[in-house]
Amino acid sequence: MTHADFLSLIRQNATNAAILDRAPALGLPDAWLVSGSLFQAVWNSLTGRSLDHGVKDYDVFYFDPDTSYKAEDAQIKRVGKVFADLGVDVELRNQARVHLWYGNHFGDIDYPPLMTSCEGIDRFLAIACKVGVSLDEQERIYAPDGLEDIYNLHLRPNPCANFSAEHYATKTARWLENWPELTVDPAVLV
Repeated sequence: MTHADFLSLIRQNATNAAILDRAPALGLPDAWLVSGSLFQAVWNSLTGRSLDHGVKDYDVFYFDPDTSYKAEDAQIKRVGKVFADLGVDVELRNQARVHLWYGNHFGDIDYPPLMTSCEGIDRFLAIACKVGVSLDEQERIYAPDGLEDIYNLHLRPNPCANFSAEHYATKTARWLENWPELTVDPAVLV
């Protein structure tokens, strides 16, 4: 599938389309709709399910060098108002400050500071999760390892700096409940 096919498919999920349409007006720096709502829309299409089946939330990354909680919280509230009518959880996170809380939240796992939002995408637990669409008029796709794992319903560990076999097992178990057609590689990194 081409990038145009991918964009067309993910936009068939009405919430993805609304986020992609509204977000550019927010002017968030280095902003991306990422991961689950994207690859899960593809999985749903391939398995004949509703395109929002199993989507827990809609993750939006942005990168602002102001790493204060106050600045991020103000953006979360502002973005929340823009998407309130969608009736879904839009999770906004400033990638410049993830290293400040990640270890405490995920069990003392080292998380070096990021320089861009795409570096945050690079650290997702599975290769199929490493996908984002820019929230600007261009709607660029960032998928450093391609889209093949998504279309093949294949999950394999991402050998990133913050990989956790326990976290990978928890996530893949939840995904298997919603998409039993998935092939999941074990959490053993080579």
